[in-house]
Amino acid sequence: MCTEQELLDFMRETAYKPLTYQELEKHFGIEDADEFKAFLRLLTEMEQEGKILRTRTERYGVPERMNLLRGRLQAHPKGFAFLIPDEPDHPDVYIHANDMKGAMNGDIVLVRVTSKSDNGQRMEGEIVRIAKRAVTQVVGLFENHESFGFVVPDDKRINKDIFIRQENFKGAVTGQKVVANIIRYPEGRSAAEGEIVEVLGHKDDPGVDILSIIRKHGLPESFPEEVLAEADAAPDTITEEEIVSQGRRDLRGRVIVTIDGEDAKDLDDAVNVERLPNGNYLLGVHIADVSYYVREHSRLDQEAYNRGCSVYLVDRVIPMLPHRLSNGICSLNPKVDRMTMSCEMEFDHRTLKRVRHDIFTSVIRTKERMTYTNVRKILKDEDPEVTERYAELADTFRLMEELALGLRAHRMRRGAIDFDFQESKVIVDEMGKPVDIVKRERSIAEQIIEEFMLAANETVAEHFHWLKVPFLYRIHEEPDGEKLMHFIQFAGNFGYAVKGKGGSVHPRALQTLLEDIKGTKEETVISTMMLRSMKQAKYDAESLGHFGLAAEFYTHFTSPIRRYPDLIVHRVMREVLEHGGGGLPELRHDALAARMTDIASQSSERERVAVDAERDTEKLKKAEFMLDKIGEEFSGIISGVTGFGMFVELDNTVEGLIRLSDLTDDYYHFHELHMALIGERTSKVYRIGDEVKIRVARVNMDDYNIDFEMVDMKPRLAAKARWVDERGPVGGEAARRGGKRKKKRGGGAAAMAARGAAGRGAAAGVGGREEPRAGEGG
Repeated sequence: MCTEQELLDFMRETAYKPLTYQELEKHFGIEDADEFKAFLRLLTEMEQEGKILRTRTERYGVPERMNLLRGRLQAHPKGFAFLIPDEPDHPDVYIHANDMKGAMNGDIVLVRVTSKSDNGQRMEGEIVRIAKRAVTQVVGLFENHESFGFVVPDDKRINKDIFIRQENFKGAVTGQKVVANIIRYPEGRSAAEGEIVEVLGHKDDPGVDILSIIRKHGLPESFPEEVLAEADAAPDTITEEEIVSQGRRDLRGRVIVTIDGEDAKDLDDAVNVERLPNGNYLLGVHIADVSYYVREHSRLDQEAYNRGCSVYLVDRVIPMLPHRLSNGICSLNPKVDRMTMSCEMEFDHRTLKRVRHDIFTSVIRTKERMTYTNVRKILKDEDPEVTERYAELADTFRLMEELALGLRAHRMRRGAIDFDFQESKVIVDEMGKPVDIVKRERSIAEQIIEEFMLAANETVAEHFHWLKVPFLYRIHEEPDGEKLMHFIQFAGNFGYAVKGKGGSVHPRALQTLLEDIKGTKEETVISTMMLRSMKQAKYDAESLGHFGLAAEFYTHFTSPIRRYPDLIVHRVMREVLEHGGGGLPELRHDALAARMTDIASQSSERERVAVDAERDTEKLKKAEFMLDKIGEEFSGIISGVTGFGMFVELDNTVEGLIRLSDLTDDYYHFHELHMALIGERTSKVYRIGDEVKIRVARVNMDDYNIDFEMVDMKPRLAAKARWVDERGPVGGEAARRGGKRKKKRGGGAAAMAARGAAGRGAAAGVGGREEPRAGEGG
């Protein structure tokens, strides 16, 4: 029986001509009746998913050989969308609102390209077929119109209300947040129709706002009974018999500690550092052996696959694994025995290059449960009380600092990119009301863990890559050539040259630029634009390198309690080690290899959902925090410039919009190449990174948006000879002739790309505590 991948590979061959099912059956040598039925089922499933097409003459082929593209639709609130093609190197395709054919955000669709630019990088297309619907439920605000009703979706990318017949109200009244199942999708001018399946409560009731976001993203609130039963069956302690029978290395005599935030309960990584007799450093990274308790194909494993990762919302955590495991036997709690997967690395004390490593199963007993705050107090504040309390560990932490700073310096010399953007945390009370916004600190304690986890992830990835076993990697591809050239042009306007060859740039050149702009007025604008020019990190079955980290090999090995890819990596590691460390039996190798691409895709998708949900709750609570501050004045920095206004970020990381229509002192033109608004009469320039004084004008709790208005600013005058865009010199008569706002098909794309949070190139949040922002650029 041929597999789906074999069928696709065959149809993608240059010499392939569309064949009937009988011809395909003959080619693959299918003779058995049961095998033939399974083959027909496979063809039908692949056709339904849009992976293959059937012609009018009953012949099968792949979409790309029939001038069609398959991919996921990314809709925009204004009605247009982009196709994100399945082919990784293919440019996105712009879809006009009139060519959507009833498709909705997230749908898997087939698209015909209708036009393209001369260089083939900008394309427009129309949807030919919807292969798979992504939206089956909608969360929104209910409006009762007596004989019928509407649900106004919370997700603004669904830009048409859902029609509800009276018999499907289920008792909902106007003003309540509801969940509606879609029972008929939009066709032509007719709206989608739904039925209400859950009433969440009035939109102003406490907790309904976060619950709406949970439902909107389809996040599971609880675990099924059978999953909890499996978790409850896990032991509370480890026996000596288990340790001996598995041949685990006993590290319980080592000085090993965990270092986490004060409120962390799932402790999945622990570290130790020693100075060897030859002067080198020995670093041990020990990760909770979750795969020992979560067995393949178990209900726990299936649930973890479906969830993909833990989701950290403002007021709660939606865990990947039940607390019985994540906070119990899998958590590296202090002074108790725990099963771990260990990676020991020896680093040369002069060059900080790794000279030796060892990967093995182990058992540890941590000496202390340290917090970032206390480690910082020992190393930086030299707090006498805290230093005295952990006197026996103080020298160990100093050695950790020495090694971490050395590893970081080595990584920077290699060319890793390190963005230093400020992140924050919204503090809420027991009713969910935001009471404060505090900045997250990236002290030496956080840097120690970050560097040690990076080192372990690289070491594990390289080790298993050369063993040629099926594996999952964390990859970050090189930036798109066009976006990169656009950024290099942009940096050039400030007098900075970025070295590169043939449309590609080594990450070292970008890190050098970040160092050059450190402390300058243009630091914010250039670093922001650099981040937006990058691709988003993701999971892949192939080791394609990590551009942002300048790493040839990289994986996620260090957080199996909260990330499914790490759990899979552990599972492969364990099996390889059990088979002598050299590989896997052929049948097992093939079985794992067949699943890796799917697991990588699922994990990347679930990560995107988690990031979107986390952003939504943060945006919601930040808007709520500013409700009682309307009319107050603040200083802020321009964080984004678009054709409809500029975004300003306050010191507390709250962001709001100053609309172009509210700038009444001049008529402003948006110049995309320079990310600037320039006054037609006065030549005033508003640019990312400029400091401004604003007043909070409005807070819209329906879409969590905040409007600011300008109070005072000392804008720079545009230097006409320097500010040049594709139309020629900016300002004066040239601006009046070429710079008028134009309404054109696809015009929203520029604004979408300019505002990173709205476009595909949005800067993703930190992908894990071990990855600096550089690695997870959008």
